[in-house]
Amino acid sequence: MTLGSAPLTTADLRIVDGARRNSTLMCAPVMAESVDQMLVKMRMAKELGADLVEVRLDFLKNFSPRQDLGVLIKQASLPTLFTFRPTWEGGQYNGDESKRQEALRLAMELGADYVDVELKVAHDFFNSIQGKKSGKVKIIVSSHNYENTPSVEEIGDLVARIQATGADIVKVATTALDIIDNARIFQVLVHSNVPMIGLAMGERGLMSRILTAKFGGFLTFGALNGEAVSAPGQPSIKDLLDLYNFRQLGADTKVHGVIGKPIGHSKSPHLYNAAFKSVGFNGIYLPLLVDNVAKYISTYSSPDFVGYSYTIPHKEDGLRCCDEVDPIAKAIGAISCMIRRPDGKLMGYNVDYLGAIAAIEEGLRASNGTPASGSPLAGKLFVVMGAGGAGKALAYGGYEKGARVVVANRTYEKAKELASKVGGQAITLAELKDFHPEEGMILANTTSVGMKPRIDDTPLSKEALKHYSLVFDAIYTPKLTRLLREAQESGAKIVYGTEMFINQAFVQFERFTGLPAPKQLIRDVLARNT
Repeated sequence: MTLGSAPLTTADLRIVDGARRNSTLMCAPVMAESVDQMLVKMRMAKELGADLVEVRLDFLKNFSPRQDLGVLIKQASLPTLFTFRPTWEGGQYNGDESKRQEALRLAMELGADYVDVELKVAHDFFNSIQGKKSGKVKIIVSSHNYENTPSVEEIGDLVARIQATGADIVKVATTALDIIDNARIFQVLVHSNVPMIGLAMGERGLMSRILTAKFGGFLTFGALNGEAVSAPGQPSIKDLLDLYNFRQLGADTKVHGVIGKPIGHSKSPHLYNAAFKSVGFNGIYLPLLVDNVAKYISTYSSPDFVGYSYTIPHKEDGLRCCDEVDPIAKAIGAISCMIRRPDGKLMGYNVDYLGAIAAIEEGLRASNGTPASGSPLAGKLFVVMGAGGAGKALAYGGYEKGARVVVANRTYEKAKELASKVGGQAITLAELKDFHPEEGMILANTTSVGMKPRIDDTPLSKEALKHYSLVFDAIYTPKLTRLLREAQESGAKIVYGTEMFINQAFVQFERFTGLPAPKQLIRDVLARNT
C-alpha cells in the first residue's frame, strides 16, 4: 500500500508569511471537574488560538445538565462541541445511558454548535430526536479504536456506516501501532465526500494530527498544555501553531522529517520549521518514529514526501533504501540525509561528517592556534567511540583529514570492520579505559550513552579522559553531557554536539529547499531549545 499524492494546487512552493492555507479547525479539549474551571479553560483556549472547544461533560463532578449546560453555552468564549464520553468508548462516564443521551439532546436545544455521539448508539440517538435539531447544531458521529488501525477498506466501510446514520460529520480515531498506519487515515480523508475527522492515536500517530490539514480533515485536537491531553499522542495548541505552522499547511505542502527511534528528544523540527517559515518555504518538518525504514519509504511514496534527516538507529537502513548514494555516503556506509528528486528517485547523502569534523577542527584551532590552511587533525590520534552510522561518518572524516583513527566499539568485529576501511586500529569499548599510547589524543563519542533521559551515564571514566586534549560528544540533548563536563574538568577542550548539529543543518536546509540557510536564525532557535 502506498499513499497517493494529493493534487497540487500550485507549482509555487513559496508562500506568503502568515496566510492561512487550510480550513481545518483547531479544537481544544476542555476537561475539568467544575463549570467555573471549564470556563477558565475555554478563555485560555481562545487566548492560545483555538477555533472551538470540546467540552468533556464526562469529567464534570455533580453534573446538573440544564443548569450547567446553560452556563457553559451562554458564557462560552468559543464555539462549543459537547462530548459526554462513556467508559465503553474510552471516556469517564459510567452512568445511565438514557440520561447521557438526554444531556446531549439538551445541549443541542440550548445552542451547542456540535455534539459528539458514538456510532454504537447513533441509531437510537437519531430516532430519539426524530429528525429535529436546531438550525446551527452539527452532529458528529464517532468511532474510536484503541487497539489498532484497520485496513483502508475497513475504514472506508466504517465511514459509510457512520454517514448512513445521518451524521453531519464523521469521526474515526484509530490507534497507530506503526507510523505507516497514518497512511490509511490519509487515504480515506483525501477521498471522503463528507466532512471528516480522521486521526491515529499514540506517538506513532502524531503525523495524522498535523497533516490532517494537508489532507482535508475537518478538525484536529490541540491540548491546552502538554499535560492536558484527552487522547494519547495529542500535541498542544502551542506546538501546532508555533512549532508546526499548522495554519500554513495546504494540499501542496511538502513533507520532511527526521527518521529515528527514539525521536521525541529531537530538536530538528524546531529548527527546520522555523527556518522554512522565515524564508516562506511551503514545507513541514516532522519527528518520525519509524520502526522499519523500508516499510515507511515504500508506504509514503508520494511526490509530496520529499526529504528526510536520519538519526539513530536508521542511518544504515536508510542507505539501503536509496536509489542512488553520494560517493562519500557510500564510503561511510550510512546516510544522514535523503532527498526525493522530481523524477521520484531517492538520493542519499551523509553530511554528519562535514558538521562534526568542522566543529572539531574549529575547537582545535581555538585551543592551539593551528593555521587555517591545514587541518589541525592531521597526524593526531583520533579515537572514535561507536561504529554505527555516526561513528562511520566521524572515522571517515578523520581519515580524510589525515588523522590516525582508532575505532572503539562494544563489539570488536564491528570496530575492526570500520577501522579496516580507514586504515585504523580497532579496540573494544571495555579496552578504551586503559588505552593511552600517547597524550593529547582527540576523542569523539558517537554512542547514545549519556543521552536524555539517561543523563547520568557516561561512556568513559573521568580518569581516562585526562589523556585527551579535545573531547567531542555527538549527543546534543543535553548539550553538556556528563562526558563533556568531566572532560572539561580534566582540562580538555570540549566541543558540543550542537555544533555538529548546526553545521549539518545548514547543509540539509539547502538540500531540502534550494535556498540559502538562514544561519543566524537556526543558531538562535537551537539556543532557545537546548
